[in-house]
Amino acid sequence: MAGHSHWAGIKHKKGLADKKRGKLFSRLSKNLTIAVKDQGGDIDPDSNLKLRYAIDKAKEGNMPKANIEKAISKGAGVSAAGVTYSELMYEGYAPGGVALMAEIITDNRNRTASEVRKLFEKTGGKLGASGCVSYLFDTKGVIQVPLEALGEDDLMEVVLDAGAEDLVPGEDFYDIFTTPSDLETVRKAIEEKEIPVESYEVSFIPQNKITLDEDSGRKVLNMVAQLEDYEDIEAVYTNHDIPADILAKLESED
Repeated sequence: MAGHSHWAGIKHKKGLADKKRGKLFSRLSKNLTIAVKDQGGDIDPDSNLKLRYAIDKAKEGNMPKANIEKAISKGAGVSAAGVTYSELMYEGYAPGGVALMAEIITDNRNRTASEVRKLFEKTGGKLGASGCVSYLFDTKGVIQVPLEALGEDDLMEVVLDAGAEDLVPGEDFYDIFTTPSDLETVRKAIEEKEIPVESYEVSFIPQNKITLDEDSGRKVLNMVAQLEDYEDIEAVYTNHDIPADILAKLESED
């Protein structure tokens, strides 16, 4: 969890560097394809913000331009591959009573449901019904800006004037929170001031967090890691919190 910032401790994103290129590109391609399909074939990233996010993620993953264009064309119906992707959110519980949501893109709902259920059971979790934990999270836009980019007061003025809800400094980044609809407006306001943006996306933020001891922390991190390693899972969200000293010890075991 790079930087151990407030945001990094909440959302567990797949690391790009430690994934095989084939699996990574497959995941990024699905994101691009479904971003276009969801907007009726709109391939303009200026009007299709979901596509813009997907393109940015693909570029971060060093995906070749030709692969990006092919995935976009598939979403627009140019490809006759006949593959249909679905976006799903699986909800349940991790060890220690931690609420967990797994964001999924799949071309086979039955296969994914079976395999995700096995992963939950294998790692000591319990898959629940739709809505069983989502009410514990708020949907927010999240923007990360490097700490060295600007002083907190100056950045606070920029983002609040643009409509941001909050700014929280971490060890390496400021985490800026917005409503989903204001994410793009705030991001543009930051970039217009020539302030670098590390990342931006719409995500799920827990309303409250559960503090874990070493044993539960180890189990939850193991569950998250195994879920993240499954190709159809795009992201994992939890409401757990691990004290810094325990987290450092657990990370040293890897």
